[in-house]
Amino acid sequence: MQPATLLQAIAEEIRGCTRCPLAAARTLTVPGEGNPISDVLLVGEGPGAREDATGRPFVGPAGQLLEELLASIGWLRADVFIANIVKCRPPGNRDPEPEEIAACRPYLERQEAALDPALIVTLGRHSLQRYLPGARISSVHGQLRRQGGWHVFPMYHPAAALHQSSLRETLFHDVRGLPAALLAAREALEAERLESARSMVALPVAEPPGGDAEQMTLF
Repeated sequence: MQPATLLQAIAEEIRGCTRCPLAAARTLTVPGEGNPISDVLLVGEGPGAREDATGRPFVGPAGQLLEELLASIGWLRADVFIANIVKCRPPGNRDPEPEEIAACRPYLERQEAALDPALIVTLGRHSLQRYLPGARISSVHGQLRRQGGWHVFPMYHPAAALHQSSLRETLFHDVRGLPAALLAAREALEAERLESARSMVALPVAEPPGGDAEQMTLF
């Protein structure tokens, strides 16, 4: 099944989800959106008021800043896929609770599997904990990490810069490292694929008496 079809099926399931109490107060679910064949998955924390009203991620002030960040490196939001840790708005834009994150986790895992991104960009500390448990965003932001099979590039959430202006410069500094991080992730994955292919090559067959040794190869 194609990634776009898989992602659409997941989105339809999310729209009818009642796995946690957030479903009772939502206007619309916010499954995520973007390029279904992108190598880059951006993962935020949870929908805000405008996202809840539209069913789209990052369309409020934080979303406008996110688009500025992407534009500064020549990217568009249509070039990436954007999702959140939780798919419904927490009341008052509070932090998502562990139980809410756990309820949405299977959806995010299936989105990850459908996209199979080379690079996951975490936006905010709750997203960071999904991929780098125990890490402090102040210590790892703007650095490419490998964890659990994923290449992860942590960044502050754009909303944080709306409340703490000093983080705006940090975000623009960090986002400039995204193209190199994506290239490094792609190169690492390609090297792993080549190594895996080499490991499938059969070992030399022991030479029988009076005969020539034969070796099976995939190349």
